[in-house]
Amino acid sequence: MGRLYSQAIMNLRNQTFTPEASGRSVFVRLRGLRFHLRRWGEPQQPLLLLGHGLLDNSATFAPLIAPLLEHCQVLGIDWRGMGHSQWPEDGYWFADYVADLDALIEHLAPSAPLWLLGHSMGGQIMSLYAGVRPERVAKLILLDSLLLPDMPDSVAPQRLQHWLQQLRQPREAKRYASYGELAIRIRRQHPRLSEAQALWIARCWAQEDGRGGVRLLADPRHSLNMPGVYHAAESMAIWQRVSARTLFIDAGESRMSGLLSHEERARRRACFAQRESHVLDGVGHMIHFEAPETAAALILPFLRQ
Repeated sequence: MGRLYSQAIMNLRNQTFTPEASGRSVFVRLRGLRFHLRRWGEPQQPLLLLGHGLLDNSATFAPLIAPLLEHCQVLGIDWRGMGHSQWPEDGYWFADYVADLDALIEHLAPSAPLWLLGHSMGGQIMSLYAGVRPERVAKLILLDSLLLPDMPDSVAPQRLQHWLQQLRQPREAKRYASYGELAIRIRRQHPRLSEAQALWIARCWAQEDGRGGVRLLADPRHSLNMPGVYHAAESMAIWQRVSARTLFIDAGESRMSGLLSHEERARRRACFAQRESHVLDGVGHMIHFEAPETAAALILPFLRQ
């Protein structure tokens, strides 16, 4: 297992991945859409299901996967409209992500409890599922997540008005002249990455556009500001039903860290009856590919418990 992990990290630095490290692609139809999944490991092992953040996809979890395969099989989903999953015609509503996860778990394991790991938006999805289906989740791992700020009701008119205005403006996928150009933008946003790492992420996030350049895989409609108002109290009512052991891993240098006060963060986490928390100093929001070795060192003992 150490050899495979070392190979995965070495390949990341050299911009390529072996088939074992990048996972096996699988497609499945759920709720009328075609979803892309990546599978690592052997099917007789316990199942760990991954959920990525906004505009990301399951490919970027690869550096984190190899050290976990000794203890579990891993399945990563590309959420609707991201990665290689189908784009819906009617846009994106948050409850649909939870419903997609529910359909996937029913398809994969209709009775046995499993383990969930979510990053950022994926953590919000996974945590809500763990609250509405507590009997289905044995362990829950949240990477730099549950940080969406509460919104007052007073912003509802402006949000709906702005959303209607945005719908009148067609959205096209962002294009770049090359993977290298995209990698430069990625390094500006994630300066801790090496040139090789940023280029690998660029190849995870984009594909050739048939015009000599590359385009991002994620549906550009994800950039729309949705009309709903987020009330943390609704999520907290669901989180209080979570029975799974929960591991929080936070990024010490996350761009998301300023969205909540320490008091509000603690209030939300108090909803989880069985929890432990760790902070990774000097690490940015994208924990799974900025600090995969450190994150895996926390996740493995949690899975073994």
